[in-house]
Parts: sequence; structure tokens; C-alpha cells
Amino acid sequence: MSKYRYPIDNDQFQEIREQGLLYVDKTDMMYDLANSYKYVFLARPRRFGKSLLCNTFKAYFQGQKELFEGLKVMALEKQWKKFPVLHFILSGLKDCSLAEAKGKLELLISKYEKEFGRNKAENTPGARFSGLIHRAYEQTGEKAVVILDEYDSAIMRLMYKPKELGAMRSMLREFYQVLKNEGEYLRFVFITGVTKFSQLSIFSELNNLYQISMLDDYSGLCGITQEELETTLLPCVVEYAEALDITTKEAYALLKKNYDGYHFSKKSKDIYAPFSLLRALNERSTDPYWFESGTTKALIDHLKHHPEFNPLDFDGAELSLGAFNAPCESAETPIPLLYQSGYLTIQNYNKEDEVYNLHFPNYEVRQGMVTGLSNYLLDTDNLERDAIVLAMSRALKNGDLSEALTQLHSYIASLPYDIITKKEWMARKKREAFYKLLIYVIFSMLNSKVDTEVKSILGRADVVIKTKTDIFVLELKVDDSVENALAQIDSKGYAIPYETDGRKITKCGIIISSEVRNIAHWRAVDEQGAIICDQELGRA
Repeated sequence: MSKYRYPIDNDQFQEIREQGLLYVDKTDMMYDLANSYKYVFLARPRRFGKSLLCNTFKAYFQGQKELFEGLKVMALEKQWKKFPVLHFILSGLKDCSLAEAKGKLELLISKYEKEFGRNKAENTPGARFSGLIHRAYEQTGEKAVVILDEYDSAIMRLMYKPKELGAMRSMLREFYQVLKNEGEYLRFVFITGVTKFSQLSIFSELNNLYQISMLDDYSGLCGITQEELETTLLPCVVEYAEALDITTKEAYALLKKNYDGYHFSKKSKDIYAPFSLLRALNERSTDPYWFESGTTKALIDHLKHHPEFNPLDFDGAELSLGAFNAPCESAETPIPLLYQSGYLTIQNYNKEDEVYNLHFPNYEVRQGMVTGLSNYLLDTDNLERDAIVLAMSRALKNGDLSEALTQLHSYIASLPYDIITKKEWMARKKREAFYKLLIYVIFSMLNSKVDTEVKSILGRADVVIKTKTDIFVLELKVDDSVENALAQIDSKGYAIPYETDGRKITKCGIIISSEVRNIAHWRAVDEQGAIICDQELGRA
């Protein structure tokens, strides 16, 4: 067990400070926001430290100076005034009916009414909220601070239920509009959520809400930056390296591969997922903690409504600023939600074209998506799936691509013939598109055993697999010829980036038959074009 005490399951700022748990100091940014703006909105993926930040704001505005001893804010704040703080954690409204959500919201309000009183004439959440703000000001002489954590919880699962969504949005709008109407009695408002879902319609009256989600200055407000990992957390990384019997440099590389890669603005700092990183340091491992803490059900539900897209193709997608701000329920592609919920992140910004290039942030997220897709697509148990992955990886490590493809062919042949018809959303796609996606997913799963890259819309080969001795460049085509597949590898120069690598390069064309719903033919050649293997299994 680590000698350092990590706040693994604790987002309470007061407890973290009082118990001496590890805390990465961001109070200078908190102070800047609290004293520069009145209405602030921040969107970040789940398990990214939003609730801890909300609790830090709460302690600051409640004047709990003793909790901030030794932190950056101590050199900035001189007054430490106490304000009435109304802190609403709205995650409890998730998966609720309208009546349930309204009831839970009223319960949250009633907690503060015990302190500041209630007027019985106030009979809606908005009216009660408004009265609460007034009484807090009247009784304390100070303007109120309002913190809304996870504002979008109640509506995330209603994207494709327009009637229910409209009713829920109306109820929430009546509550949120109070923030605009009672601005005279408010000192500071801080709102967080996973997405910008319906933000414009819910906060339609709050036209001065300051968006900091994509600003460089606040890119490191949540999460752990590379700089913080190399300074504040350096002793933790040293301990981690010693436990794994690797060098500190190797430990940094391992953590970066698995948990780094998040960027939230044009010139964002390099951000690590805090929940996963701290769990890894505490447990001295590289497990996929982000997906352990939540399933991919919401993602799969969303992708069902966009069956024409291959999720693995989103690695390398381009998006304009306008697309980032589009409400997720009206977006033409799943990409805005995938970005806002952390499945994709900004790789770079093309100033000339004014577009953002997106990619999967790290190995943990990519493989989590692959696992989620495989569970849904394949309807097979983990043992059977893992067995094929192991058999294929062993064959590839031995340089035997043909054996790996034979294993893959046999596995696909064993799947139920009606696998598509069991999934109504996939039935709308062409059969061949489904099987091509299935093969992409299986190849992606190999990444736990060998280094695998799967097709990007940037024009990379469909699949590139790297072992200690070999590099396999694969091109998949449906109802076509291996000659055309191999010709594309050469004409597009897919193998060129690896020519100076030193490992043996094998190029392979793979043909999928929509009739037999499986691989029908593959041909592999060496760098000079000489045939290594040529296997045709029939098309019907």
C-alpha cells in the first residue's frame, strides 16, 4: 500500500484538508474566477474533479480560512468574508421521471429552507429558489453564492425522448431563470456539467453566463497537469516506479500512455484524468479505472441513433467551434457528445481553417470504448472473446499473420447468423458495414497484447499492428479484390512511415464478403511485393 494518502473516493474539500489527504493546489485559479466574474460555467467529463472544485468554492465563500493554510489563495485573499452558500448537487436527478426530479429538487431546496425559512405561497421550485435567495440576503446582509453541480444530470438520458425532454427542460428552466432574475442578490454563480447539452435553451435568459470550458487560462482547473505530475506528484511517481520495478522515466511514460492526453482548449495544458491517475498511483497498476466507475451504456444508446458512423473512425475527426457549441440532441453526428463527455479530446487546433482535430485521449479511453462496443456487438462471453484475442496476439508475435486471420475467421463464423437482426439500430446499416466495424473492434482489442492502430479518417491504413519483430499494414475492403486492397496500401503510402523502423514490414489486403458475413480472402506480401500467404475461403 502506498505511503501517500490519496483522495480516491472523496471529493469533500474540507475532509481532504482536515485528514491530510493529497491535494493538488488550484486555489489561485479559483480565486481569480471568484473575483473576476459573476456567472461561470464549466463543462468537463465525469470523474474529472468538478465536485471537488465546487466544494472548494463552497469552503472559500463560507470563509473557512483554516482549510486553505499553505495554499496559493492565502497570498491573494485578505478579507475572508462569509457569504450564504446555496450548493445544489443535481446528480441525484439522473434517470428520474419529471415528478421524481421535481420532488428531489424541492428536497434540495428544503435543506436550505430549514436555515433561512420558507414562504408557503412559493409553490414551484423556481419560486422557492427565488425566495430562498432573498431571505439569505435579508438575514445575513450578504449576497448569496449559488453552486450548481452536474446541472445536466436530469436530461442526459432524455435526448431522444422529445416530449419528456421538453417537460424536464421547462421545469429546470423555471428554476435556472431565477439566477438571472435575482442577480441583484447574488455574489457568485458557478455551474458545472458534463456537456453543453441544451445549455442555450435551459439558460436562455442567462445571457451573461461566462463559458470557461475552452479557455487556455483555465484548461488545468480540473484534472492533473503534466507540470503538477512532475512537481507536486513527483514523490508519488517515484514510489510507483519502485513498486513496479521500473525507472521513473518509464513510469511517467506508462502513466502518460494510459491516463494523459486531455486537452480542453486551443493551447491547453496537458491534462491527466485525475480519478484514474490517483487510483493507479495508489494501487500501483494501470487498470482502466475511468470505465470501472461508469458503463458505456449512455455512449451506446447515443450511437444507436447514428448507425452510419463507425465510432473508431472518430479518431482524427475535425470539428469547428460552432459544432462544439451545438446542443448534443440536435447535432448531426455523435462527435460533440463524445468530446464533451471525454471520449474524444482536442489534439490540435488548425488556426488557418479554424477547426479542432480530435482523437481518443489515451489507451484507457480507447480500449474502454472498444470493450463497450465488443460487449454490445458480439453478444459473447468474455472468456470466448479473450481466447480469440490471445490466440491472435500469439500468432502475430510469432510473425504468423495468416494464422491470426484464420483464428479471426473461425471466431466470426461461430457468431450467431442473426447477430445483426438482434440489434435494430445496426439493422439499418448495410451488413458489410457492420462486419467491418466488428473486425475493427476485434483488432482494437489486440492492443492489450500488441501495439495496434485502427483506421483513422486522416487516411491511415485500416489497421497497423506492431510487434517486436514485425509491422503488419492491413487494408480491409468489402466485396472487392485483394489486388485493389494492396494497391491502395501502395498508392496511399500507408507503409512508408515504417520503412526506416527496422522491423519486417508485411502488407496485407483483407476482403470481407457481405454474402458470407466473414473474411473471404486475404493476401500478404513483403516490402518487395513477394507473396507471403494467399488464402481464399470462398464467398458463398
